Formats: sequence, structure tokens, C-alpha cells
Amino acid sequence: MMTLKQIQAIYAIYPNIVRMSENIAYDKDGIIVEYIESVVQDYINAHAYIEKRVAEYPSIGDQLDALWKGGEAAAEMLAKVQAVKAKYPKEVTP
Repeated sequence: MMTLKQIQAIYAIYPNIVRMSENIAYDKDGIIVEYIESVVQDYINAHAYIEKRVAEYPSIGDQLDALWKGGEAAAEMLAKVQAVKAKYPKEVTP
């Protein structure tokens, strides 16, 4: 059984895939589309930073509040967000 992350990665990598059933992918005409599992896993690994960042970012409400207040509040919020980005950098792929 595939995980939701795997299915989402397949849809992101292979735009011609419109339906998944079990581990089989199909295009709009119902023709089976082959996908490469290692490419799917590489995609998942390269995007793992996103969930980690989301879990540690201040809430959107807090971020908007800081922006509204401006000045020192905005600067402090920017520092918090930048710290999370530095902790979980984007994967650089060649």
C-alpha cells in the first residue's frame, strides 16, 4: 500500500498521471503509466524540509500580527522565521 506522500509525489512528478489504483498509475485514457520508485523517493526526500518548517513556524496569526505592528515585532518575527529556514534548508539538487 502506498503512502499519501508517495501518491502526492507521483502526481507532482508525472503530470500525465490522473488516477492511481493500488500501486498502478493511469493516464487520462486509462493506459498504465510506469513510474520510477527511486525518483519518487528522491522527490519526497528533497521536500521533507517543508513539513519540518511548517511544524516550527510561528502561527500565521502571530506572523500577521507582527507585520501589522511593524517595527521591533516584525523584526523579531522575521528572525524567528529565518531561524527555522536555516535549521531546515531546502535540498539543493544538481
